Amino acid sequence: MATEEATPREAARILLFDDQGRLFLLRGHDPYLPERSWWFTPGGGLHDGESHREAAAREAREETGYAVPAEALTGPVWERTAVFDFMRNPYVQHEQFFLAKASDAVERHQAAWTDTEYDTIEGDGWHTVEDIRGFEIEVFPLALADLLSTVLPWDGVLRHLGTEAA
Repeated sequence: MATEEATPREAARILLFDDQGRLFLLRGHDPYLPERSWWFTPGGGLHDGESHREAAAREAREETGYAVPAEALTGPVWERTAVFDFMRNPYVQHEQFFLAKASDAVERHQAAWTDTEYDTIEGDGWHTVEDIRGFEIEVFPLALADLLSTVLPWDGVLRHLGTEAA
């Protein structure tokens, strides 16, 4: 994929942990490539006028059902540029990752997925680092299991993960 043809996009992602230190991940697939699936952190594109922090809180609420206030988020802890194709469209997506605890949620409700998310998300769940290391499909970011040691606990340093192509 040529990055000059890709749609640039700003996005925010959430690293949502439960009280046992497990990370909430979604499992998705591209309907045009149904044989390929992967695990990923909740998140998505910024709306007009929205900060990365506000987008991370909104995405947590929409994709996980946990309503964690933006001011309760920690970070950003990581940032990266993801280059990928999804539903036959190429993207170059600059992402910031924020930390949240499920216990910081002010409420919990049913996730409010978009039609595209209903078509492409096939599962979700809480996972340990060992679970993530054992996945037999791709995980994004690719080095997620190793990267988690940089946020458990977080030392206050924003880590630039560079560009990752999927």
